[in-house]
Amino acid sequence: MNKVLLFNPKSAEKKYRIPNSILNIAASVDGKYNWAIIDGNCEANPIQKIESYLNTGEYKYLGFTVMPGPQLRQAIIAAKIVKERFPHTKMIWGGYFPSNHSDSVLYSGYVDFIINGPGDHAFPLLIDALENDQPFEFIKNLIYKDSRDGKIFKTAKEDLIDQDSLPPLPYDKLNNFYNLTKFLGKTYLGQKTMAYHSSIGCPFTCSFCAVVPIYEARWKAKSAQNVYKDVKYIKDKWGADSIEFHDNNFFVSEKRAVEFSRLIAPENMTWWGMARIDTMSKFKDSSLQAIRDAGCKCIFFGAESGNNAILEQMDKGGTQTGDQIIEFAERLKKFDIIPEYSFVLGTPAPTPEQVQAQIDFEIDFIKQVKAVNPKTEIIIYTYSPVPTPGSELYKQVLESGFKFPQTLEDWISPAWENFDLRKNPLTPWLTPEMIDKIRNFETVLNGVYPTVTDIRMSELKKRTIRLLSGIRYRANLYQYPYEIKLLQRFWKYRQPEIQGF
Repeated sequence: MNKVLLFNPKSAEKKYRIPNSILNIAASVDGKYNWAIIDGNCEANPIQKIESYLNTGEYKYLGFTVMPGPQLRQAIIAAKIVKERFPHTKMIWGGYFPSNHSDSVLYSGYVDFIINGPGDHAFPLLIDALENDQPFEFIKNLIYKDSRDGKIFKTAKEDLIDQDSLPPLPYDKLNNFYNLTKFLGKTYLGQKTMAYHSSIGCPFTCSFCAVVPIYEARWKAKSAQNVYKDVKYIKDKWGADSIEFHDNNFFVSEKRAVEFSRLIAPENMTWWGMARIDTMSKFKDSSLQAIRDAGCKCIFFGAESGNNAILEQMDKGGTQTGDQIIEFAERLKKFDIIPEYSFVLGTPAPTPEQVQAQIDFEIDFIKQVKAVNPKTEIIIYTYSPVPTPGSELYKQVLESGFKFPQTLEDWISPAWENFDLRKNPLTPWLTPEMIDKIRNFETVLNGVYPTVTDIRMSELKKRTIRLLSGIRYRANLYQYPYEIKLLQRFWKYRQPEIQGF
C-alpha cells in the first residue's frame, strides 16, 4: 500500500493539454513507486475514478496539481470527498494556488502537505520520509501544519534544479492511461498542438504575478537540444504538428531561443510562447527572423500598461516603457510575428477619479497599439490582487480593504469562482461602472479586431461584426454594445484569455 495516485483537475472544456506539471511528479517517482494518473479533463466522473483506485487499498498517496480558476472547484470537491471516505490517504497539493494560499488549504483539514514550488525533489523525498517514518521537517519546498501547535510551517526554498538533469517525462506511460493523441488538440497553430514546458520561473519580480512568490526571480531552462529532442519524439510518435510553450518566460535567453529555432526549423512545426517586451526588443533582427523562419507564429507579451507610472507601481522591473510597447509592436510587423499583448486595467489609486483616468488612458493606449500594428492581439484583464508580500502594490491592496477568502469553500462560492480569470475582481476601488466600461470596450475592440486564434469564425462573420463595431470604435461609443454581444454569443466567439486557443 504505497502506490501514488496523481490527479490533474479539470481545466478545459474540450481542448485538453498534456498534463505536464503532474507528469513531472510522475517522473520524479517513476521506477521507485508505482503510480497512476487521472486527468479530470478526460473523465466523465473523475471523483468516481479516484475512488476506484483508492478502493483497491493499494494507493496511500494522492497528489493534486491546482491552479487558481477552473481547476479549483473540482480539486476542492474531490479533496473533501476523499478525506471523508479515505481519511488515511495522504493528500499532497502542488501548484500556484496552494503555494500562494497555504493557510486556506491546510486549515481546511483535507490537505496534509503542500509542495511549495518545484516538486521534482520535494515530492519523492516526502514520500520516502512518510514511508519510512522519518522526519520531513528539513525537506525543502514543503508547507504543512505542525501537529503540535497547529501552526503553518514553511521549509526553506530549494535552489532551482538544473532542468537537463531531470528524468524525461514518461509520455509512453501516460499513453497507457490516456491515448496521448487526446492531448494534441486542434488550434489555430495546427491540427495537433502539444503543450510543453521548457523552463521554470522568471527572472523578474512583477508584483501582480503569482509566479514571483514561488520562484523568487529565478529561472532555469532545459537546453535547446533537449527541448528539441522531446518535441521531435512526440511529433514522430504521435503526430504533433505545433507547440504551445507554457513557460512563464520562454525567451529569456536569445542564444537558446535561436538555437532551438535552428533545430526545429526542418520539422515544419508552428509554435507560440511567452516573453517580455523589454527582453525581446533587444534581440537582433537576425534572431527574430530565425525565430519566425522556424515556425513561431505568435508571441504573448505582458504589456500590462502603457503608463510608465503604473508599470513602476506594478514593479514590472526591467526597462519596459509605454513607448517601447508601441515601437516593438510596429517592429514585429516586418517579421510577420503576431504580438499578443495583455493589459491589466484597474490598478489601485487614491481616488475613484484617478482609477477612472487610468482606465481611460489604457483604452486610448490600446487603440494606439492597434493603429501601428492592427494584427496585435489584445488581451484585457481587470486587475486582481496576488499575495506578493513586501510589494508596494500589495500594501495598497490591503489598505483598500481587499481580503482574500479565508476558507477553501469560500473560494468556490459564486462570487469568487472566476476570480483568477480577472473577470470578477471584487476589488473595493473599482465601481461597477468602471468594470462595465472595461468589459464594453473589450467587446467593441473584439468586434473590430476578432482574434486570429478563433478558428471557427468565418471571414463573413468577422466582416459583419467589424462593420457593426467600427462605428462605435471610431466614435469612442462603448456603452451598451448589445448588438455585438448578441452576435458574439450566437456565433460563440472565442476569448483567448478564458478559453485559450
